[in-house]
Amino acid sequence: MGMMVTARRVEAGADEIRYEFGLDDKFDRILTIDPRTLDARVEDGDFNSAAGAITAKIVKAWRSSGEFPTRMLFAS
Repeated sequence: MGMMVTARRVEAGADEIRYEFGLDDKFDRILTIDPRTLDARVEDGDFNSAAGAITAKIVKAWRSSGEFPTRMLFAS
């Protein structure tokens, strides 16, 4: 069985972009991305494979369009 991670943007400021994310639309974690450096961190400190996968998709979308997406999905 694969993994499905979903994220939705909840805040977009000059200093950080915040997403709620989780497995199967649970949105139980917070991901923060620095728009200048693209460094990412999670609020609970556990930057696991789910956090890494959704971060990579968000950053790829930003590089492609120049904007941070409002929603993102990663499925494996």
